Amino acid sequence: MKSDLNKNYSEITEFILLGFRTAPRLQILLFFVFLVIYMAIVVGNVSMVLVISMDSKLQTPMYFFLRNLSYLDLCYSTVIAPKTLANFLSNEKKISYNGCATQFFFFALFVTTEGFLLSVMAFDRFSAICSPLLYHVNMSHKVCVQLVTGSYLGGCINSIVQTGFTFSLSFCGENRLDHFFCDVPALIGISCSDTFVNEIVLFILSALIIISTTTVIVVSYGYILSTVLKIPSTQGRRKTFSTCGSHLAVVSIFYGTVFFMYAQPGALSSPEQSKIVAVFYTLIIPMLNPLIYSLRNRDVKDAVKRIIYGKWSSQ
Repeated sequence: MKSDLNKNYSEITEFILLGFRTAPRLQILLFFVFLVIYMAIVVGNVSMVLVISMDSKLQTPMYFFLRNLSYLDLCYSTVIAPKTLANFLSNEKKISYNGCATQFFFFALFVTTEGFLLSVMAFDRFSAICSPLLYHVNMSHKVCVQLVTGSYLGGCINSIVQTGFTFSLSFCGENRLDHFFCDVPALIGISCSDTFVNEIVLFILSALIIISTTTVIVVSYGYILSTVLKIPSTQGRRKTFSTCGSHLAVVSIFYGTVFFMYAQPGALSSPEQSKIVAVFYTLIIPMLNPLIYSLRNRDVKDAVKRIIYGKWSSQ
């Protein structure tokens, strides 16, 4: 029996991504919907990176982190979207075993790094509002680089562990993934191994990351709220807290969907529900982030005007 399992396991060289089970005409419609969303992601996040890089007045810690956030949004959506778009137009919808492992590794790396980066951005706002005199010391360029590097390191460690545990499972003949990309719940669902340990590792790692990062965010904004309420001017309170509004909106959407997907018991049991939630954090959030930060941020809008007017005046 054991030799049969090993034989079957060795024969699994590719997976079939079932994706969204709809009529062929709806597949074409979904292709165009996803294509528009992905184009918006690319245009929005590349624009944010370029604007922040080109404008001298945006060379501050907050925008350094925001530029990295846009880069991460672009990266992890690009890990998912092109293959998903190709599968909408394909009858086979195949992905190789190594391609599946690679896709999952980089997706886990970028999405975990974004979680850590959002907590770093909350700490940055705490430092700016609660300790303004020491802000440039506490958030020097060296410290900012170290914080971003630490975020990537945390993401890399989680990705290595998750990828190692997931792709050490045996897949005995069944290679159809009921998802539109390679993710832990779908892979665990078709494994013929005992997945109890994998589910525990997924739950514990996700819970630890979410709890640690949300603790930083909640504590930071607790101090921010306390500081803002001490400002005597209503206009001053509104102006100070408005700088945090965009970040709070992004955090709420991101952590809400990720918690629902990975950090609750029973999250593995509803494939169709998981697909809908996955669309939010793989595509919708990366599309919304540039809009949230640009539309609610006067500095970004002013920077865009300076770049555009500067080009016109130079012609």
